[in-house]
Amino acid sequence: LDTLSAFSQPQDWQAGQRPIVWASNAFLMDRTGFSLSTLKRHARRLVEVGVLAFKDSPNGKRWGHRDADGLIVEAYGFDLSPLAARVDEFEALAETLAEERTVCQRLKRHITSLRRNVRARLEAVSETGQGVSELWTAFEGLLARLPGPQANLAILSEIAARFSELLERVTKFLEVSSKKSKNMNPCEANSEPHIQITNEVHPVICNSSENEESETVPASSASAKQKSKSETDRTNPNMEIGIVLRTCPEFASWAKDITGPIRNWSQLQRVSDDLRPMIGISPQAWGEAQQELGRSIAAAALALILEKLHLGEISSPGGYLRGMVEKARTGELHLERSFYGRLKNAA
Repeated sequence: LDTLSAFSQPQDWQAGQRPIVWASNAFLMDRTGFSLSTLKRHARRLVEVGVLAFKDSPNGKRWGHRDADGLIVEAYGFDLSPLAARVDEFEALAETLAEERTVCQRLKRHITSLRRNVRARLEAVSETGQGVSELWTAFEGLLARLPGPQANLAILSEIAARFSELLERVTKFLEVSSKKSKNMNPCEANSEPHIQITNEVHPVICNSSENEESETVPASSASAKQKSKSETDRTNPNMEIGIVLRTCPEFASWAKDITGPIRNWSQLQRVSDDLRPMIGISPQAWGEAQQELGRSIAAAALALILEKLHLGEISSPGGYLRGMVEKARTGELHLERSFYGRLKNAA
C-alpha cells in the first residue's frame, strides 16, 4: 500500500480527483521484493479489507495519462479511492493505536521497575537468612510469563498487576524481617541520627579556643562534648535533599519508582537500603559505611555512587564506597563538595 501510494502525486488526492496508479507488476516486485504470486495475494487482501479497488481496462492492461497540470485524464490500474474516502477513520485509528503504544511502553517500563525492585528486595530478604523460597518461586514464575515485544495492553496490564502484588508481599515480608532484626539489635535505637539541613556549606573549623576550653572542663564533660560534636559532624551532610536529588537524577528516578518523591532524609535512607543490593554493594560494606559516615551521609554517598555508575564513571561501587569510608576516617572526605561541584558543572 505504501508503494502504491508513493506512485501517486499530491494532486491525485485533491477533492474531485480519483487517485489511480498504473504501476507495472515488474515495478512493484522490484520495489517490494515480493514474488508475483505474493504481490497478487496482497493486492487481493487490500481489496478485501476495503482500502483498494481494481479499475480494469478493456484489454486488461494498466495505463494512464495526465494533462499539462499533472491531473489524471484517464487511467486504469489500482484505484486508491477507498483509502481516500476512509482517511478520517484511519487517522482516528492511528491516533488510538499511538496512544495504546504509549501506554504499553509506559507499562513495560513500569514492569521493568517492578521486576528490579522485587529482585532487590528478595536479595535483601535472603541476606537476613529468612526462608523466602515461596516468594522466589512466584517471582521466577512471573519472569517466565514476561510477554514479548508485541504484547497488547491487556496482557501488559495483567503482568504489571501481578508484579505489583508480589512487590507488596515481598515488602511486607522484608518489613517483618527488619523489625525482628531491630528487636534483636540493642544498638538500633541509636541508628537514626539527628539531621541538620542548611542551604549553605559551613565547613567545620577546629580552632585553638576549642582546644583550650577542652583543657579546662572536666574530663566527663569534655568527652560528652567531643562525642556530641563528632556525631553532629558525622551526620550533618551540609546539603539539602534537593541538592542530592538534582545532582543524581538517575537515583531520583529510581527513588520515585520505589517510594514516590523523596521529602526527608528517612525516605532517602530507606531507598538507599533498597537500591544498595542492586548496584552490587555488599551488606558488610554498607554497614561499615553507615557506621563510619552516619546513615544520612551514607545514603547521599550511595546516591552519588549510583549516578557515577550509571554514567560509566566508576566500575566498582563497593570499592568506591570503601574508598569514601577510608577518606572519612582520615578527614579527607568532603562529600558536599562533590555534590555542589557536579551541580555547578551541570549548570
